[in-house]
Amino acid sequence: MTGTERRQQLLNVARALFAEKGFDGTSIEEIAHRANVSKPVVYEHFGGKEGIYAVVVDRETQLLLDRMVSTLHGGHPRAMLEQAATALLSYVEDSHDGFRILVRDSPVASSTGTFSTVLNDIASQVEHILAQQFAARGYDEKLAALYAQALVGMVALTGQWWLDARKPKRDEVAAHLVNLAWNGLSHLEHKPKLRLA
Repeated sequence: MTGTERRQQLLNVARALFAEKGFDGTSIEEIAHRANVSKPVVYEHFGGKEGIYAVVVDRETQLLLDRMVSTLHGGHPRAMLEQAATALLSYVEDSHDGFRILVRDSPVASSTGTFSTVLNDIASQVEHILAQQFAARGYDEKLAALYAQALVGMVALTGQWWLDARKPKRDEVAAHLVNLAWNGLSHLEHKPKLRLA
């Protein structure tokens, strides 16, 4: 096995273990054992558990971001909302191990690679789109960030729930998310106030 092939094998084994057991429940010994190598081979490639975990998280983060950003390709705002919801749920469906890793709190001291960082990156993309739509409709553009966080959070938390529930089917879940978001958004007030106060 070449060095590149061995590195990929170790990443695949570690990814499966981190998804199954989490960071704390996974050991270098177990990664090495499942890959049929000695512990020094893992250390040679990644320097330790934190190193291999960081690479796994970075790869999953990039995969999710690429999928989300590539789907937001314009069109009607409702279509973009549908694209974003479907993209995230497709990632959950196609890469459930990766999603499980991302939604866990990252023990590695880093400002990147956490699920909240990924969500913030996605929300930034959504904020830009919402700001344009708000301006075109006479709403305060400064509120686009708030609405972007709300929408992305709604989809992401639903994705976490759906990871285990798996019912209803992906497109039905996406349709319900869009129904809630779109029908709620289609009647936005310019200056909303709580009615209970």
